[in-house]
Amino acid sequence: MPTVHVFARDHINTDEIIPARHLTTDVESELARYAMEDYDKDFVRRVQPGDIIVAGADFGCGSSREHAVWALRGAGVSAVIAPNFARIYYRNSINNGFLALECDGIVEAFQDGDPADLNLRGGTITNTRTGQSLTFVPVPQFALDVQKAGGWLEYMKAHDQAALEAETLNAQSTEAGHGHPGQEEQHA
Repeated sequence: MPTVHVFARDHINTDEIIPARHLTTDVESELARYAMEDYDKDFVRRVQPGDIIVAGADFGCGSSREHAVWALRGAGVSAVIAPNFARIYYRNSINNGFLALECDGIVEAFQDGDPADLNLRGGTITNTRTGQSLTFVPVPQFALDVQKAGGWLEYMKAHDQAALEAETLNAQSTEAGHGHPGQEEQHA
């Protein structure tokens, strides 16, 4: 059962997740040694594979560095759960097959070191010490598929181009000129 590591403060930025002085590599195992170093120097000694970070709102704000995701994943963190995320961090998480789950009231529901049961299919996380269960914003199937593949690049390698286009581009809102004023159909 995973252990929860609580970082309750709002606006934890990417420089606190992985300090810029350690951005000399993109190797996760190297980055992992410095994960959350400027926030909690002992974090990397306590974290175990599969553990979960619970954080305050706007987690991952600041720069757009993917290293912030890589450092946490390299340290063994399976998911970060927060009320919301900085947009770029959230997208980097999906692209790298890492779970960033949005859940109101999460910080108040856990104490550092609590055991948790994370149910992705059911969309719940339960503090098994207290029995309190919270529902998080469901993870889109596409994001779960990318996670299962190990990230966006691996996902793309596993799907042929036609399947990818049918899955991501064949939507009413993405068809060129569909119903948008000022966009006339172009003829060759």
